[in-house]
Amino acid sequence: MSLSYIGRFAPSPSGELHFGSLIAALGSYLQARARQGQWLVRIEDIDPPREVPGAAEQILRQLEHYGLHWDGDVLWQSQRHEAYREALEWLRQHQQSYYCRCSRSRIQQIGGHYDGHCRTLQLGAENAALRLRQHAPVSHFSDGLRGEIVADAALAAEDFIIHRRDGLFAYNLAVVVDDHFQGVTEIVRGADLIEPTVRQIALYQQFGWLVPAYLHLPLVLNHDGDKLSKQNHAPALPQGDARPLLVRALQFLGQDEPIGWQDDSLEALLKQAIQQWNLTKIPRNDAAGSDAVTSAFSNGSH
Repeated sequence: MSLSYIGRFAPSPSGELHFGSLIAALGSYLQARARQGQWLVRIEDIDPPREVPGAAEQILRQLEHYGLHWDGDVLWQSQRHEAYREALEWLRQHQQSYYCRCSRSRIQQIGGHYDGHCRTLQLGAENAALRLRQHAPVSHFSDGLRGEIVADAALAAEDFIIHRRDGLFAYNLAVVVDDHFQGVTEIVRGADLIEPTVRQIALYQQFGWLVPAYLHLPLVLNHDGDKLSKQNHAPALPQGDARPLLVRALQFLGQDEPIGWQDDSLEALLKQAIQQWNLTKIPRNDAAGSDAVTSAFSNGSH
């Protein structure tokens, strides 16, 4: 296996990119480019009920508009079902999964964490989810920005779902199978995904695969203190001049403002950002997007 750096950005097509998405995309892009590595893009379209028609293509156009050009072909999770089925079959053959018919309401009644109720019942697949039989739960991991992160013990030990009752593949399974398939060496993403990291590491280890490094970037908060997200109706990235918002994104990530960017091309701005990229300057705390960002949204066309 090559020791060269491979990073990725893996949005779900549940809406257009917003400023919070731009932070995750730009951070992963700069980390990869600063290490002379590859930067891949994967569209995580395995949950059709949550997807917005045309959003995936618009996301790719937005990345290109902001100068974030990826390497190779885009990987679409909707075309990877056979790989997920093979992974599930491997786990089944090695007695590392089991069917579960417990309802969400039952799990809520016992405190919100699954208690392994169906672990020894040998249930069939009908009207059942498939859970990973945890052998060695992962209680902590090292984050490239935040240092040692200790997980909630009950969450870390839980036999989590890897194939849903409705027949859809679970995020934790698909993301691990695809990151391994693409040879990703470091996963740079938002801090909202810190919690499932220990589950994903546990799955890597049960497959016997090399675990990538992890780095979780600070989140952009709205005026109510909530994560800027598609669910919270975050405005889409403006379609005008990409440079001012990229500079604001760099500032949010604690980076130096590129010198003379107003007179530079988008490519020159990003080249300077790559040269100046400094992990030690990234803040660890989530923060509100600046009023300047809000201004850019209101002035930009969607």
